Amino acid sequence: MFKKIAILLEMIKFEHTVFALPFALMGAFLAAGGVPDGIVFFWVVVAMAGARTCAMGFNRIADARFDKDNPRTADRAIPAGSVKMWEAWTMVITAGLLFFFACYQLNPLTLKLSPLALSLTLFYSLTKRFTWFCHVVLGIALAFSPLGGFVAVKGSLAGFPWALSLGVLFWVTGFDTIYACLDADFDQQAGLFSLPARFGRERAFKIAVGFHVVAFTLFVITGIVCELNYFYYLGIVLTAAALFYQHIIVNPGNLSRINMSFFTMNGLISLTLFIVTWISLATR
Repeated sequence: MFKKIAILLEMIKFEHTVFALPFALMGAFLAAGGVPDGIVFFWVVVAMAGARTCAMGFNRIADARFDKDNPRTADRAIPAGSVKMWEAWTMVITAGLLFFFACYQLNPLTLKLSPLALSLTLFYSLTKRFTWFCHVVLGIALAFSPLGGFVAVKGSLAGFPWALSLGVLFWVTGFDTIYACLDADFDQQAGLFSLPARFGRERAFKIAVGFHVVAFTLFVITGIVCELNYFYYLGIVLTAAALFYQHIIVNPGNLSRINMSFFTMNGLISLTLFIVTWISLATR
């Protein structure tokens, strides 16, 4: 059983919850003006883990037939046969129920928003079948992370820094566009949609740069709106460096270091912004 759980967690890259969770916590800390109540903190973490597990599990189910034909993804758990469909569906349904239960434990508005938030993350997995707008859909879905954390603490949207969610939207759209370059050729052959498949890798990289410039600007605006101190802006400098590094270690002709760009740098960005927000709130 433990081996199967380990395979399931590896299938959905559970450790990559670090992309969205820090932004949810950032929203929660901003709403509380510091460290939120321990019970609220706990249920926010549970909700985020449940939502991402549900969404990633559904993504693997929805893409299984494409993954089987794609040399890069043919060894994933479902096409490789190490996870059966019913096992994947069991994980998805269980995680979805856990997400709704966690939202129920928080407050009425969080519960009301939960179906919209989860449905967007599930819908993303289907969008590559009909639109290259798919990357933006993922950005919108993850933009609910800070909003959800904020509402979990405050129980309302009053005072929410919308620039933060917009920043997450453009940040996610940018890095998902870069990652999609790995499958640009396959997507074209399979009739799937993405920015790299539609416009080519070189133009997609340029578009991603534009998305990240907008995201960085919005993160700066977030600090101004929330009246965060210089610790936050030190984090902004680190964020700028990570975004810049992300774009120089990979290019349209050499995607060999994309895991460093996609996973390491993006995890660093989200954790950095959360930590410096926490420190800023504690020291202002």
